[in-house]
Amino acid sequence: MASINSKALVVLLIIGMAAIPALGNSGGPPYLNQDGDPTVKYGCSCHNNGAASERAVVMITSVPIMYELGESYEFTIKVADSLTLSGGNGNSKAGFLLSSDSIGVFSWNEEQEIRIAADSEADISHSETDSDGVWIVTWTAPSNDSGTVNFWLAGNSVDGGGIPDAEDYWNLLAFSISPPGTIAEGEDDATLSTRTISVGDYDSLFLLEETDAEKEAKRQEALSMKIYEQGSMFYWFSLTALIIGALVQREILERKYDDGPEYLASELAYPQALRQLFFSLVSFVIAVRWLAEDAVLEFPPRAILDPEAQNVTDLTSFVIGFTFLLSGWFAYGFYRTILAARAKPKVKDLL
Repeated sequence: MASINSKALVVLLIIGMAAIPALGNSGGPPYLNQDGDPTVKYGCSCHNNGAASERAVVMITSVPIMYELGESYEFTIKVADSLTLSGGNGNSKAGFLLSSDSIGVFSWNEEQEIRIAADSEADISHSETDSDGVWIVTWTAPSNDSGTVNFWLAGNSVDGGGIPDAEDYWNLLAFSISPPGTIAEGEDDATLSTRTISVGDYDSLFLLEETDAEKEAKRQEALSMKIYEQGSMFYWFSLTALIIGALVQREILERKYDDGPEYLASELAYPQALRQLFFSLVSFVIAVRWLAEDAVLEFPPRAILDPEAQNVTDLTSFVIGFTFLLSGWFAYGFYRTILAARAKPKVKDLL
């Protein structure tokens, strides 16, 4: 029994020791790594076997070139796995640690999972890993000239396995903001400029070039779409022109040979004419309303699909044009019905 208890104690001890890094990092990265160095400057010694990885993309935007005394600047921090950003199946949970070397003050919206970094009151980090990997923080510059302010940003993208292992990636980013008066006002508006600073796998994210085959495929796709759209437009235009042309020819021939629509009794003609007039006006009003409101008519409707769905067809021009054509067709039917009511009855109509 003593032997069994000893073995169980050893197993529990090993599990507890393995879990220490995970539990220690569950509320954000520690200020010091396992080597006793500041994590934000020297990196993490537990994730990815202690080595920085290009797969961890660390980015911060809206960084000014020069700060003004007491001015606040809103930074957006993004940490992600480059494989995930490029559409692959990579890590989705990220964390960060940001330091300004105790110069200035950081603030943030309480809804974001951010906290004061452990063992460092002037630095900030995440309180929970975030699948989005985006945080917005405000840095307020000091009220006195503190010289150049140096910043360090550490970010890691983890696989969510619960333990720091070789599948978790981290990277470091360092930048600085110049003190007031460094750049003269009006010098190419440099004092108003902000920067986006990043580190990571640029080849897969920012310098990715399309192959000749991919470029040709996109060109062919754009060309085929253009031909399809123009072909559809000319088809419906030609069909409409043929229909109108046939009606005009009919009217000309009827007048030439003194022929017209057959006689229709007034008790049948006028109700039919009123219905045609009603539908003509309704169709015309609907078409004008759609045209005035810049309506977008798609099939299938996005209301029953994902709002970002791409497999929809824009039928706006077709539907509006068809509605105008329908209005004209009913109007022509109204005109022909009135002619039929006014036509002289023949013998067969009286019998």
